[in-house]
Amino acid sequence: MSLNIKSWLKAFRLRTLPLSMSTIAMGSFLAGAEGKFSWLLFSLCITTTLFLQILSNLANDYGDTEHGADSVERVGPARAVQSGEISMQSMKNAMYFFGFLALASGVALLSASFGNQLSYRFLFFFGLGCGAIAAAVKYTAGKNPYGYKGLGDLFVFLFFGIVGVAGTYYLQTQQLNPAILLPAISIGFLCAGVLNVNNMRDRISDINAGKITMAVRLGATNAKYYHFALITLAWIAIIAYTLMNFNSPVQFIFLVTLPLFVIHLIKVLGNKEPALLDPQLKTLVLSTLAYCITFGISELLNR
Repeated sequence: MSLNIKSWLKAFRLRTLPLSMSTIAMGSFLAGAEGKFSWLLFSLCITTTLFLQILSNLANDYGDTEHGADSVERVGPARAVQSGEISMQSMKNAMYFFGFLALASGVALLSASFGNQLSYRFLFFFGLGCGAIAAAVKYTAGKNPYGYKGLGDLFVFLFFGIVGVAGTYYLQTQQLNPAILLPAISIGFLCAGVLNVNNMRDRISDINAGKITMAVRLGATNAKYYHFALITLAWIAIIAYTLMNFNSPVQFIFLVTLPLFVIHLIKVLGNKEPALLDPQLKTLVLSTLAYCITFGISELLNR
């Protein structure tokens, strides 16, 4: 691999990484609210998820160049492979490296949670982990990438939302609680929203490259309505969970982050220049992290 640190950091897309931290934070806060929390498991969950997201970002850089979606016509930040800063082979090697790191970290996580015996729970979560690695790569890389068929939003919703939050919760508590699906769904919608901002920004260049995202399928106007629905449904889910488990007004501390999302929606819905959507990607990522942290604090204070 090339040792151009600046180029690699750009390829990692550091501004997107708090999104995976939000997923783990939500599941961990829910477990902590029940008095079941391990710093070791939390650290391994964070590490594994960060490796997976970096792998996904690298594979996206590689795959979009491979299939022509990253080109001089694209309005977002220049990608490392397309711009020539990192070679295709170096990027592929990096994908193998981070895939291995994610797998090794995941096995350490499962061993810390379940012990070293190959129980059905260990094997089930190992299978989920392998599925997550495959999903990270196949989003845009290789033959028939699902991100080019409008399925990226669904996979983000499932892996960053349902699997990420519920999986983290189970690894911490080793128990099932159907109620936590509402917070998991909430995070899934917000993560899909981040992808949608990215896809609205790149809609024209994606059309030219034959990349059929949800934003391409829906068109410029309907993609905005879809975005509004994602953010709104996320808030409905988390408020429904809080009302179902209501004990004290302190549980609504997370409402302090609502203005961040309102302002974000106003800017997205009123946007007429796709390039100006780029700052809203970072805004939504950080707003989601703030949302998770304040929700978690409200849950812990309600113990």
